[in-house]
Amino acid sequence: MTTQPRPFRRLIGVASALTVGAVLLSGCGAGSTDAPAEGSAPRTGGDLVFLIDSLGATWIPNNSSISSYQGQIWGNLTDKLVYVDAEGDLSPWIAQSWDENADKTQFTLHLKEGVTFSDGTPLDAAAVVANIDLWAKGRPDEGINRIGLFPSANYVGAEAVDATTVTVSFSAPTLSFIPTLAYHGSILLSPASLALPADQQADLTKDIGSGPFVVEKVAEGDSVVLKKRDDYDWGPEAVGHDGAAYLDTITYKQVAEPTLRTASVESGQAQVAYNASPQDLEALKGEGLTVETPRYLGFVNGYALNTSVAPFDDVNVRQAVQHGIDRDQILSTVYTPDWHAAESFFQSTVPEATDHADAFAYDPDEAARLLDEAGWTKGADGVREKNGQKLSFTLYPNPYLQASQSVDELVDQQLTSLGFEVNLESYDVPTYGQKVIGNAAVPATEITRSFVDVGTVAGVLTAQKKGDEDWFKVGTSDATLNDLANALATATDRDARAKVADELQGYVLDQGYFVPLTQIVQRVYVQSPELTGVTYNGLAYAYYLDASLND
Repeated sequence: MTTQPRPFRRLIGVASALTVGAVLLSGCGAGSTDAPAEGSAPRTGGDLVFLIDSLGATWIPNNSSISSYQGQIWGNLTDKLVYVDAEGDLSPWIAQSWDENADKTQFTLHLKEGVTFSDGTPLDAAAVVANIDLWAKGRPDEGINRIGLFPSANYVGAEAVDATTVTVSFSAPTLSFIPTLAYHGSILLSPASLALPADQQADLTKDIGSGPFVVEKVAEGDSVVLKKRDDYDWGPEAVGHDGAAYLDTITYKQVAEPTLRTASVESGQAQVAYNASPQDLEALKGEGLTVETPRYLGFVNGYALNTSVAPFDDVNVRQAVQHGIDRDQILSTVYTPDWHAAESFFQSTVPEATDHADAFAYDPDEAARLLDEAGWTKGADGVREKNGQKLSFTLYPNPYLQASQSVDELVDQQLTSLGFEVNLESYDVPTYGQKVIGNAAVPATEITRSFVDVGTVAGVLTAQKKGDEDWFKVGTSDATLNDLANALATATDRDARAKVADELQGYVLDQGYFVPLTQIVQRVYVQSPELTGVTYNGLAYAYYLDASLND
């Protein structure tokens, strides 16, 4: 067996004051994430107010931990086995080291000693086994999902060798296993919490983690208050913080309107406003606020097209949409220089990402030719028709993505000029979850997704295993896609896997399955300059172990 060095480095590459509610605590002023001035110690104490778009519809951990909203809270309530930083480098956390066998089918985790959940029970090997089993399998009959990007397909099982040693086995090579332990879905919870039925797991106060904060109060649909755990002393080595957090409390307050969130930071009533409008960022910087736009590893922002419904059951129509969208106009109209054009359907920060921009370059003449070839002709109203049917579909702006509505409105205009009829229907987060997510009749889903390792994407793109997401609704009908996804998931050599990843990117784009828009900056933070020491991991979540409010 080969022992990974510690710390482990990735081997695959490299305005006005507005009151928003009585729950808001007194702010300390208007954010740099830099350390306090040289020679001054971080201030201990203080109450951070974080204004957030939504607190979601459920707190079932497996179902909510990958949310851009609830994930913020989970990341400060819980720990992970492995830490991933903004550059994608992995390092020890609760797993202080790990080994893997030659064919990458068995991994051994060596755990830190003395770690406990906030109820006092040990975070030992048995607890880790219980967590890994639930990530891999879920309990779907009870409404508890498996973690979507966990490499479940070939998971055999996990075993506690002794109190601090766990072996995890797979039936095929699984290079993605260790990186996935840093994924934001892979949060560690007490076995007692995991054993609860779904309706009780949905009560956040019953979900016991081992992180630097614990739940103090939950007001459903309004706020979550976390308080510091005084005996915490096992943060990620990469963060470099010993002992408990500096902050006393964090209040996540739900405020739907982005201008109210930012105005509250301007006035000092809050210290963080999440997901400000991109068009407002330069002005907010000019007022002395700090704007953080961390990017994550994963998929770009774009449309997954549903090949099982018209008009996207035709490859020519799918390709016409790809070539009919002017991304430069989107970037210059909606976003700031923090956003970049997509070059593939992977973010360019993913080590295996390769440039396939020519496959979906803006070319309205080519888009029109493809529609003509497919038999869609313009009617008197400018909308193309075929066999008495209009070339029509609906876009559903994604409430998890700031500026999604503005982007979809521009796409509507651009595609309308080509003869499409595009309808827009907007929903809030809970309604979007009910009506759009998982709805097999939705023709196009604006989507992005973070991941830590490219080997996990097979379960998103295909439908070969129970629980796979099948973004393009091809089922198991595309043998080439199946073969490429399997080769990516079961590779034993990272260089060979990179070549498969390049081929997969080219194939998905050539088939018109995915329409890239922009590289994603999904999590935008507007902060008071008195907030320092915030850490952003490779998933672009804010981690407050080392954060302080300094006068």
